[in-house]
Amino acid sequence: MGGTDQVQGNRRSPAAANGGDTRERNTVINLDHGDPKMYESFWKKLGDECTFVIKGYESLSYFSNPKSPCWFLEPTLEESIKSMHGAVGNAVTDGYSIVVGTGSSQLLQAVLYALTSHDQRNQINVVSAAPYYSSYAEITDLVRSELYKWAGDAHEFDKDEPYIELVTSPNNPSGVIRGAVVNRDGGILVHDLAYYWPQYTPITSSLEFDIMLFTASKCTGHAGSRIGWALVKDKDVAKKMTKFMEVSTIGVSKESQLRVAKILQVVADRCKRFGSPQADNFLEFGKSLLAKRWEILRETVKKAQMFTVPKYPLQHCNYTGDVTQAHPAFAWIKCKEGIEDCEKLLRNHQILTRGGRKFGSDPGFARVSMLGREEEFKMFIERLSMIKMFNNGDGNENRNLD
Repeated sequence: MGGTDQVQGNRRSPAAANGGDTRERNTVINLDHGDPKMYESFWKKLGDECTFVIKGYESLSYFSNPKSPCWFLEPTLEESIKSMHGAVGNAVTDGYSIVVGTGSSQLLQAVLYALTSHDQRNQINVVSAAPYYSSYAEITDLVRSELYKWAGDAHEFDKDEPYIELVTSPNNPSGVIRGAVVNRDGGILVHDLAYYWPQYTPITSSLEFDIMLFTASKCTGHAGSRIGWALVKDKDVAKKMTKFMEVSTIGVSKESQLRVAKILQVVADRCKRFGSPQADNFLEFGKSLLAKRWEILRETVKKAQMFTVPKYPLQHCNYTGDVTQAHPAFAWIKCKEGIEDCEKLLRNHQILTRGGRKFGSDPGFARVSMLGREEEFKMFIERLSMIKMFNNGDGNENRNLD
């Protein structure tokens, strides 16, 4: 899953005193959320290939396929989802029901509803291993449901009670591949696989967990269409998820479904030809761009000696056929020892990020989006390279090392 916490500001940059374009240095770079604008250049280059027209008399009905557990799922979207997973090889679709949602956030709410019962005596605990996705707690407790409650870090969960564990792999924010932590009787696993695509991580197997969540926002970059999907092995769970969305939104926009269906099919058709120079492969484009950005970030961090970023193992990717490492959508940056608030330090340099506390982790960490436009990434690297200060522990610099 991603996130859209928007923060704006126009404070004077500490670096502005060093000369250069003052207006540019005063610009706040918002890298707090994973808004996938990095992909705009690819889709502009592709032109009208993904354009489609909906006529005024089309898509009037609530229903798409009354025989499907998810009766509002457009058949063309269902087929394109199967085609996409089949081409990439990251998830099994045979034997699964597909449930479409308004992004994977709505699907998560539907899953929590579907996995609980009005007959249960107590709320079911919902946990995830820290650092966990920052919105899990808010999504779980938003309506103060009597069916479930947020119980925090899976590493610290020691209650002899039923639980639902949210397993995010690759993890948001750290980008590492993860498995379940609690591993006890009475537990149910939900796998959030929003970033399990080859531009972000090597595809090492075709997964077949009971419940798997995906989203177009991270798969193709079309966050604004608000389309996510769940692969659900238990048909009764799929039907109950559908009931949740039937009551809350009476389905999902057909316009959004049809747009994403078109885009997914174009990507799927092209990604079957990985490595062909004329193919304009979207996944190859994303992988190449993120790999370059990570290379630049690692070199900058190495020179600045103020931060560290995770190292990822080399793995064989079944999709590309090569040995590679992860290039996550977010950089999980840790400040050097003695700097207690990484988010505040970066904010003082007009870089907005999301601090470690929001992920149930140390405030010495901050999550930085790698998915912004090229000019935003360049400005981020320039400012990061200028941070060469000792820190008094609260994010305020007090001595220049230069």
